[in-house]
Amino acid sequence: MPKFVIEREIPGAGDLSPEQLHAISQKSCGVLQRLGPQIQWVESFVTQDKLYCVYIAPNAEMVREHARQGGFPANRISEVKSVIDPTTAEE
Repeated sequence: MPKFVIEREIPGAGDLSPEQLHAISQKSCGVLQRLGPQIQWVESFVTQDKLYCVYIAPNAEMVREHARQGGFPANRISEVKSVIDPTTAEE
């Protein structure tokens, strides 16, 4: 199943409290439950003004639907084509 990176522009995201992040996470999980098992949230990275979220889904449209139902921005959705890490350099 394809993997996607979603860029969400949220000014001040890095200043969100643990309670706010908890509430956002709960809302996201609720939407995921309604959409069904074919879409999964893997993890998210919070920077000062953006969230970068990794999802597994059958297509980008399902990722957009998750954002729409949750009221989350999805400024850019990019399908992951390959994953590399330091072991990629090894022979």
